[in-house]
Amino acid sequence: MLEFLRGRDVLVAGWGVSGRSLIEPLQDIGARPVVTDAGQKALAEAAELGLPTATSGDLLEHGALARFALVITSPGWRPDSPVLASAVTEGIPVWGDVEFAWWVDQARIYGPVRKWLVVTGTNGKTTTTQMTHSILRAAGIPSVACGNIGLPILDALRRSPGPQVLAVELSSFQLHWAPSVRPEAGVVLNVAEDHLDWHGGLDAYAAAKARALTGRVGVVGLDDQVASALARKSKARRTVGFRIGVPADGELGVVDGKLLDRAFTKAAILAEVGDISPQGPAGVADALAAAALTRSIDVAPQFVKEGLQEHKVGPHRAAFVRELGGVAFVDDSKATNPHAARSSILAHPQVVWVAGGQLKGASVEDLVEEVREHLVGAVLFGVDAAVIAAALARHAPDVPVVELGSGDDAVMGVPVTGTEPDAVMARAVHVAAGFAQRGDTVLLAPAAASLDMFADYTHRGRSFAAAVQALDEKDIGRSE
Repeated sequence: MLEFLRGRDVLVAGWGVSGRSLIEPLQDIGARPVVTDAGQKALAEAAELGLPTATSGDLLEHGALARFALVITSPGWRPDSPVLASAVTEGIPVWGDVEFAWWVDQARIYGPVRKWLVVTGTNGKTTTTQMTHSILRAAGIPSVACGNIGLPILDALRRSPGPQVLAVELSSFQLHWAPSVRPEAGVVLNVAEDHLDWHGGLDAYAAAKARALTGRVGVVGLDDQVASALARKSKARRTVGFRIGVPADGELGVVDGKLLDRAFTKAAILAEVGDISPQGPAGVADALAAAALTRSIDVAPQFVKEGLQEHKVGPHRAAFVRELGGVAFVDDSKATNPHAARSSILAHPQVVWVAGGQLKGASVEDLVEEVREHLVGAVLFGVDAAVIAAALARHAPDVPVVELGSGDDAVMGVPVTGTEPDAVMARAVHVAAGFAQRGDTVLLAPAAASLDMFADYTHRGRSFAAAVQALDEKDIGRSE
């Protein structure tokens, strides 16, 4: 399948994490990667590595794209992007990095073909992927969590010794550009209105998610109306569902505080609800989804139980702190760079973003542009707060932003005096709570290092958690 690329130019559209992961595999199969990106800094970085580059202007000149055998796009590029649209018009195939990774795997470039367990949904993808990986580890199956969770699939394939199973988190963008992927099992957790500007509507968004349901086993969240409806359209050879309730035949669910499998056996107890982390309905749903994926490849119930017991949300890693007035407060202080913050923000539909610190030269432009639809407010602090504020002004001008330390004497009635780190964090949390309404998440995902103010990211996380615990319900929604 990949022989047509040998000795040919391949356009890599987007010099992000996924774009970088493409270079060595392309070179390994004898192709010549050429990089394009909207940012001049990105092109300069690629050129420093000895890679040929091209601007969009260069590529849109008449006949300029004809040299390329293939365009591989980063997931964030929309189908109507001029370069991609022109490539399609000229009959040049356009793949996503996940599509390319699938064919690299099928071609056995880096060893035997792996089993892909694909996780997608509007919310809960990362937790489910981590739970799936935890269960696989408990079963002693060589595996890795990859994809949208942070590690590119191509990097996972190139690991030595190689994994036998991939727990793959995929976004709707990645699935849109990966029509050939046929996972061993795939789950659609839920589908809410999200990324509709990118996909053009909810139907197209759901259709992209449904591409996870094309392999041997498809799994759907039955408590979610849209995801449940996808069961009727599933192209998987077998489709099962999960619910936070009593399961019917062919389902996984909960009975008397226990996770029960009635899909892959007559009835098997998998775990106790009390053993699930994070606690609450969302965590239980994610655990059921992870159980379904792993049970589909014959992982024994005892290992499902062990894996779920071992899975814990680590301190300062998207750790739930408290719910107050219908608002969730989450500490992801470990999100010390824009890429980590991106995954954290995209895990929640509506976020009051608490961020700032030392960017150390990292750009937040792409981050803000991608997550802007999730933001209902932002509270910024630290040495590079102004940089983040400027990016928000450019890419998310409708999002209200408060930059602590900007010279205001007070913000929403909260004094802005003093510079002690814990005092600054307390003000940030109070202001963020004032932005938040029921259903929102106040999320500490700084996108930056902590050493300008705090001893380390753990100090920053503890400071956030302490400030959250000091809140009163009257502090919620004060901005209205």
